[in-house]
Amino acid sequence: MADILRLRLVTPERLLLDEEVDEVTAPGTVGEFGVFPDHATFLSSLQPGRLSYKQNGHTQSLAVSDGFAEVVDNLMTVLCTEAAYANEIDAAQAQEAVREAEAALGNLSPTDAGFEDAQNTLRLAQVRLDVASNG
Repeated sequence: MADILRLRLVTPERLLLDEEVDEVTAPGTVGEFGVFPDHATFLSSLQPGRLSYKQNGHTQSLAVSDGFAEVVDNLMTVLCTEAAYANEIDAAQAQEAVREAEAALGNLSPTDAGFEDAQNTLRLAQVRLDVASNG
């Protein structure tokens, strides 16, 4: 039994994280899920949300966009379009993004082509604001 799980988080721009961690909590599209060392192999899609991990008794959080998470042999790889730590997020810009996304959704119905994209944009803006404000 291993005591350590390796977490890699990759965006198109960079390798944001490649660390040994104690556990991870991620925003799956069918609900939040946790991963510990020796977790069963699986693949999950992600929705915009808070990804957090514990390392040496400390918890770190990031805002992540939609993407995928794979767990194989104590390696969790997260691939997402965007990800940021609290200190990388401008709270004022995040608040403005929330307002813009809410306005866009106000002009769309659930059957409109851009509705789902607008919802994801709003979710990501909200989680970025939350992570920026609360770490």
